[in-house]
Amino acid sequence: MKRPAAQSFTITRRRLRLAMAAALTIFGTTLMMATVRGQQSGFSNRSLFPNPNGVSQTYSTSGGFDLSNPFFQSLGTNGRSCATCHQPGDGMSISAASVQQRFDQTEGLDPIFRTVDGSNCNQGIDVSTVAGRSAAYSLLRTRGLIRIAIAVPASADYQVIDVSNPYGCDDRQTISMYRRPLPATNLRFLSTVMFDGRESSPATGTTKILFSNYPTSLLNDLAHQSVDATTGHAQGDGTRPTADEQQQIVNFETALFTAQAIDGNAGRLHVDGAHGGPLPLIGQPFFISINSSVHFLLPQFELPGGLVTPGDGQFSPAIFNLFDAWAAFADDTPEAAVARGQAIFNSRPIDITGVAGINDDVVAGGLVPGGLPSLQGTCGTCHDTPNVGNHSFPTPLDIGTGAPNPSNPSVNLGGLDLRYLPMITVCKTDPNTGGPSSDCKTTTDLGQALIDGRFDHVGKIKGPILRGLSARAPYFHNGSAQTLLDVVKFYERRFGLVLTAAEESDLVAFLSAL
Repeated sequence: MKRPAAQSFTITRRRLRLAMAAALTIFGTTLMMATVRGQQSGFSNRSLFPNPNGVSQTYSTSGGFDLSNPFFQSLGTNGRSCATCHQPGDGMSISAASVQQRFDQTEGLDPIFRTVDGSNCNQGIDVSTVAGRSAAYSLLRTRGLIRIAIAVPASADYQVIDVSNPYGCDDRQTISMYRRPLPATNLRFLSTVMFDGRESSPATGTTKILFSNYPTSLLNDLAHQSVDATTGHAQGDGTRPTADEQQQIVNFETALFTAQAIDGNAGRLHVDGAHGGPLPLIGQPFFISINSSVHFLLPQFELPGGLVTPGDGQFSPAIFNLFDAWAAFADDTPEAAVARGQAIFNSRPIDITGVAGINDDVVAGGLVPGGLPSLQGTCGTCHDTPNVGNHSFPTPLDIGTGAPNPSNPSVNLGGLDLRYLPMITVCKTDPNTGGPSSDCKTTTDLGQALIDGRFDHVGKIKGPILRGLSARAPYFHNGSAQTLLDVVKFYERRFGLVLTAAEESDLVAFLSAL
């Protein structure tokens, strides 16, 4: 039975929420500015951080934020630390809005603004003036993008035919990718490290994360990543972090859990039977391939699968149950909207077509020989980890976020703007002539193919963990979705997901509450 709507109670409660939000905005902004100015003071498990949809919280099982940890220290030569791009106020990532704030407050001199990878390109730029820095770091300011330059593997079975980079980094041997920094939190649920999986790949001397080697492989991969990030992003000399410092960083990161704690409309997300906020994540069961939708359909893949115990043969499409209790609220309440959005995420059918990693031939990384033209799924098909939302097995996919639409190359397959990104055309190598074949692809990001050299893997990347979304806009690996509504509309255009305007609002309300 739905709870009756009590008008006076609702008004009082909403006024309370507004007062709470105002207080938290002042408190959270003060903490955020401390981070911006490099003071790194005042963080604890009680710290709350405002964002456009409410307030997020990061909780550490180690008891709080030890600011003496190497994670917060400059270990390279350019003033950066891990925290430069993994801010507590941004869900342990960065939001474009906070980057812009840091630019305004420091005139573009904050350590995040470094030409090694923060600028759109590292050649033909002038960062001696504020105006020059504003132009040089425009992608970082507006999309929260870091430039990742990776050399094409010598063993690649494809050739780079053309790079059309609007910023000048058009080298065909070392390709510049533009990506969002992934959150350094909720790491216990990772099935691969980095969007392209490069820190969980033999190509970099790291290990693919499997059920049989988890969590050792994850911990080792994160340690390796801390070294690569320091030598690359922080321009270190390779001597730091030391083995002990690596361990300290990994211990700090793996103790962090982040989620939205207060919703701007629904209020606190852990009351009235709901289980939002970061604390429930601490006890959330997980193992590699848990609740695998792929294993459920094709038992030979993503072993061992299982929902309660490994290999138990169970699967649940109800990926999230955080807000089940809120379905009892009156229809016109924000709590009910969040619950309806959760139900849409869990159950609304999606016709999955043209997704590399699912629909392509098994030899290219798909599911079945000859390919699978269509797969009836839901959001949970690719976001199957219970109450977390990433894929529980290292399965890179190309859903079209970086692929130009053939009818309008300025947008991706979901209709989102791509004009600010480079266009890269690669062709599979003809084994007979050694030259490029007619089998070609154009994309804004080569994805996994830039790590393992496989043409079939062009554009494939991993999906991120969905908790704490409100703290780290924009979305998708290339920042092409400025808002969560843009994310929802991408799936509507790309896969024909049918939603009314009210259902779009409900789904956004749910995603905002994660």
